[in-house]
Amino acid sequence: MSTSENFPISRRGLLAGGAVSVAATTAAGAPAAEAQPARTKERPPTARVSFEVNGAAHELELDTRTTLLDALREHLRLTGTKKGCDHGQCGACTVIADGRRINSCLSLAVQHDGDKITTIEGLGLPGNLHPMQQAFVVHDGYQCGYCTPGQICSAVAVLGEIEAGIPSHVTADLSEAPKVTASELRERMSGNICRCGAYSNIIDAIADVAEVKA
Repeated sequence: MSTSENFPISRRGLLAGGAVSVAATTAAGAPAAEAQPARTKERPPTARVSFEVNGAAHELELDTRTTLLDALREHLRLTGTKKGCDHGQCGACTVIADGRRINSCLSLAVQHDGDKITTIEGLGLPGNLHPMQQAFVVHDGYQCGYCTPGQICSAVAVLGEIEAGIPSHVTADLSEAPKVTASELRERMSGNICRCGAYSNIIDAIADVAEVKA
């Protein structure tokens, strides 16, 4: 007696019938799924920030997590300030805030409400360069140029620090006013990294602006 005579059904038909039976049983026995409330995406907290950038007043409504770097680049389109490591290790994002150089990637924009910010664009533009920018050109203080805006902002602030008598680790006697020397400049500029290695030219450019031979 052959199997096909006793079970006149194909394997494909058997599998299809089983699948239909399982689906029907599951649908009949399963409780109705409870309606889930639609999730609404919460808006991040924002704050209004007013500051002066390169002599112009700006008022922005920003996510409170926005860094000063992103506020400058993404909201004010001042892309001269570069995003390098984004961890405060390379100095490419250096700007001057109320006369003090800072890594803008480590500083929240809301922390600078009421401050005066100077970026590389505020120091000078083509046709009207700042003396430090001009010195970098003369002494070839850059190669790829990516770190240059931060280097120049930092260099301008460094001369201001020395003029104000702010000591550094190089100053042997803290009662002695710091001087513009090669070792002093290297120490103060050590937070600005140049992957191209134009360090000696950068020091020459800063010394030129200070009108000394470092």
